[in-house]
Amino acid sequence: MKILALASAVACLAALGQVPSEDARWKAVEGTRFAYPMPVYASRAEWEARKARLKKQILAAAGLLPMPRRGPVHAEIFSRLDRDGYSIEKVALETMPGYYLGGNLYRPRGKQGKFPGVLTPHGHWKHGRLENTDLGSIPGRSINLARQGYVVFAYDMVGYNDTKQTPHAFGSPEEQLWNFGPLSLQLWNSLRAADFLASLPDVDAGRLAATGASGGGTQTFLLAAVEDRIRADVPVNMVSGIKQGGSPCENAPGLRHDTFNVDFAAMMAPRPMLLISATGDWTKNVPKIEYPAIRKVYELYGAASQVRAVQFDSPHNYHRGSREAMYTFFGKVLLAGNGDPVMEQPFTVEKDEDMLVWSGRAMPANALPGEDAVFAAWRRLTQVARPDREALRYALSVENPARVLSVRDGESITLSRPGREDRVPGIYLKGKGIPLLVVDSEGAAAARATVPANGRPVLYLDAWNTGAARGERYTAADHFYTFQRTDSQNRVQDILTALAWLRTTTKGPVELQGVSDGILWSAFAAAVYDGRVRLADRPEAAGTDEDMLRGFFVPGIQRVGGLKAALALAR
Repeated sequence: MKILALASAVACLAALGQVPSEDARWKAVEGTRFAYPMPVYASRAEWEARKARLKKQILAAAGLLPMPRRGPVHAEIFSRLDRDGYSIEKVALETMPGYYLGGNLYRPRGKQGKFPGVLTPHGHWKHGRLENTDLGSIPGRSINLARQGYVVFAYDMVGYNDTKQTPHAFGSPEEQLWNFGPLSLQLWNSLRAADFLASLPDVDAGRLAATGASGGGTQTFLLAAVEDRIRADVPVNMVSGIKQGGSPCENAPGLRHDTFNVDFAAMMAPRPMLLISATGDWTKNVPKIEYPAIRKVYELYGAASQVRAVQFDSPHNYHRGSREAMYTFFGKVLLAGNGDPVMEQPFTVEKDEDMLVWSGRAMPANALPGEDAVFAAWRRLTQVARPDREALRYALSVENPARVLSVRDGESITLSRPGREDRVPGIYLKGKGIPLLVVDSEGAAAARATVPANGRPVLYLDAWNTGAARGERYTAADHFYTFQRTDSQNRVQDILTALAWLRTTTKGPVELQGVSDGILWSAFAAAVYDGRVRLADRPEAAGTDEDMLRGFFVPGIQRVGGLKAALALAR
């Protein structure tokens, strides 16, 4: 809480137009168990602008900005089991060439017409989509939904049941350069699962829904945040301001920069949503804290009645009570029911071998043989084909500030952004001519000694963790880069902040001079700068994965074209 108080105090000072006395980027070690203050949005327009940014941020963190071509659905549906009021089939869905998502399709029997489709990711239950215990039954909810008149696709998390071409937890630094990790694969799989469900002749593509608990709850609200075809959702025991999900499949680098799960869940507005929580886990505060914050977003649309919340005195679960609340909610919003409670009917769970896709069956001949092969396929699928400034900017997680705060004391200057927590020192010398910004990896003093002003106006910058801006960073928090920017991202932001300030001193272009590693940082800053800038030097590095890991670690940077794209975009 001390960290939160410090960050809030510094942000308040910046909002008031004052440069903070400390750079809170050294202090704000947010993580999966950080206690977030609830957001408040003053208008629908403010929220809509933020929602649009957040959607791109989620997609960028998942390696899906811009969205790869999704193409036709390739799925094999087989081994039908006919039961009383429903059927079950096995599904092998090829979500990218040679990569297969396993699942089961539950359909109504004895009913006619097109049915709503429900996607149901399972969460971190021991037996995945086959889990059947008192605290959670994926077959139980799927069977009951099918009997009630829904087509249900229960599908795997990566590394579970039939979807084992990668483990569940992976994501080396090299893989992170390409946004390759379990969250990325799972969001892509969920999008392709939605495509699959919508393609079925007995599914009404205008009535798609999603529900899951725990990690499946994370999958549910992330899918709904980026896929408008999800018309109703029920995230169970996951939307929280005090825990953000502990698994790698819920934490990709860049995902929660300046945001958290309450924002993501609120992106469902104004579509119908039921929040289910429990007193015995991290959703214990939902009725009094998280739900009211989300409801206020719905109120911006005049749609407060479209979001509801229910809590159970229970440990972490998707038990019968939670499922019945979901049945009742979906019945009202998807089947035009009157809202009367829908009770769960008894069900019988099939043998594992009758549910598993690859039980007694070989994978297709084109199946990728393991993680390395899937990684290569991911690079082919998601790499941006041509330089894309927006995709690069989201990978860098930076902004071009509209306004910059400054404090000067003789030649010393310190910059900051309103409402932000940064403090960027430097040395500013007045002069005549085109302003020059010099960025040396050793800091402003070294830059001044290397590049003389010669009568020009020059800003020598202490970019993040250089010169007078050096500090000691604590990076041991779980999934640190999910919440915090890398050193390279912070340095590019500081350069953009400095360029924005220099722009106020001239009507013409600004020149940017990098020294040593500052040449690389400057090239990326110039590529995403929204003003006129002349780049004095270009890096000699080839821009390989090894170059980026050694000198410019930014998750996703290679997927968006890396150094080659930056140099093409730099003016």
